[in-house]
Amino acid sequence: MRAMVCETPGGPEALVLQDVPVPEPGPGEVRVRVEAAGVNPIDWKTRSGLGPAKSFGGRPFVVGWDVAGVVDALGPGATGLEPGDPVLGMARFPSPDGAYAEFVTAPAGHFRVRPPDMDAVEAAALPLAGMTAWQSLYEVGRLAAGQRVLIHAAAGGVGHLAVQIAKAGGAHVVGTASAGKQDLLRELGCDQVVDYRAERFEEVVEPVDLVYDLVGGETAVRSFALVKPSGMLICLPTVAVDAALDAAREHGVRASGAHVVPGGPGLDELLALRAAGRLRVLVAGTFPLEQAADAHRLGEQGRTTGKIVLTV
Repeated sequence: MRAMVCETPGGPEALVLQDVPVPEPGPGEVRVRVEAAGVNPIDWKTRSGLGPAKSFGGRPFVVGWDVAGVVDALGPGATGLEPGDPVLGMARFPSPDGAYAEFVTAPAGHFRVRPPDMDAVEAAALPLAGMTAWQSLYEVGRLAAGQRVLIHAAAGGVGHLAVQIAKAGGAHVVGTASAGKQDLLRELGCDQVVDYRAERFEEVVEPVDLVYDLVGGETAVRSFALVKPSGMLICLPTVAVDAALDAAREHGVRASGAHVVPGGPGLDELLALRAAGRLRVLVAGTFPLEQAADAHRLGEQGRTTGKIVLTV
């Protein structure tokens, strides 16, 4: 099969199209013929040698964990799916055997049957970003109806889903974004949108119960001025978590990182929200598999609205 292999961590040019053996599903696993693969910030961080790549032991790896495709084969004891089922899921995160390939294997529980009205591109854009947002807000942040949440980078891949998830849960949602994205964020459910280039958010936003920071750095530090004494800041960029925890101690409030769990809660809830018309998955653009490097270059600019997807 064809796969985008990273022999040595580096820039986008480290992704090289190669022919590699088709994987065989192990006990309890399924093999999926990939139709589309979502592109996420963790992908280019891993490609560059950060995050999960630190545990790969120097072996070549295939990045990507968002998958939409069709079940191709069942491993021994795999249940719940059948060959031919169209599926979506977050496959085996954070394994080095990723989704930028024509086939991927993972435990059957990492996948769900794809709704008939959901195409492969939309399906591949949802799992990792959506489950990250859902697990962060509800498993880590314990967000409840009536609470106030501030979401930084609210129009990005995780952010635009977090806005809708929080709104569906009854929260008052404030989002930061550039001016050109404000109308969209209001459509998605933001009660207040702040142009971070024109205003200092800490001067125009009332105190909040939860800050979901998808930026890190100075943004996280400035956000502590808005966190209620009983509130919390969740910092998603892994490289920024330590600095956020230090700043939290100085301000006397809670802070945490967040780690998405495959097969954990969120995916069923996201599909239910979508079926109810309360969740839109935005796709910023698509690239064929062999242009994965270009997809990474676009994503690393940090200006996209919604998700980038590879078609296989």
